Amino acid sequence: MPNTANAADRPANADTRRRILETASALFYARGVRAVGVDLVVEQAGVAKTSLYRHFRTKDDLIAAFLEREDLDFWGAWDRVARQHADDAGAELDAQLGWIGERAGRAHYRGCPQINVAAEFPEADHPARRVAAAHKREMRRRLRGIAERMDVARADALAGQLAVLINGAFVSAQIFEPDEAVPLLLAAAHALVGACRS
Repeated sequence: MPNTANAADRPANADTRRRILETASALFYARGVRAVGVDLVVEQAGVAKTSLYRHFRTKDDLIAAFLEREDLDFWGAWDRVARQHADDAGAELDAQLGWIGERAGRAHYRGCPQINVAAEFPEADHPARRVAAAHKREMRRRLRGIAERMDVARADALAGQLAVLINGAFVSAQIFEPDEAVPLLLAAAHALVGACRS
């Protein structure tokens, strides 16, 4: 006879884990990860502290899960754009910069979660910092793929320059004028691409 109690618990456990992670993610992004304690997370999520530690062994594990969740969202958006422009690397680059600029230009945008967390944890071996570093390496790898498809000289150098441009936009969100982020990103990227072609 199947163990129906365990089967019934699985959706509740998944729901509890999702609620904890959603709550922690919102708090971490709004306030910073060091400023948010597990007591606040369990209070806001409406769960027991034992439930949090059943799903996330430590606060560091919860922070890493927050960044992995942000990764899924970011790369999901990137992949949707990439599929739409699989046959035109220049159009893909413009489209990627378009949604990234829109994100960076939003009201109350607090910057890239990976950059924010990396700034809070200087230890290179911190789990969250490793997730953040992997995210930035993946961005450069994807940009290099676009640059190679554009058949420019020094594709790796262009990828690095574009990565600096995008990360600069993420940390410059507070100084953008309304509707300025996208045209600034596009103009700068076109100048970088043009320099690699000249």
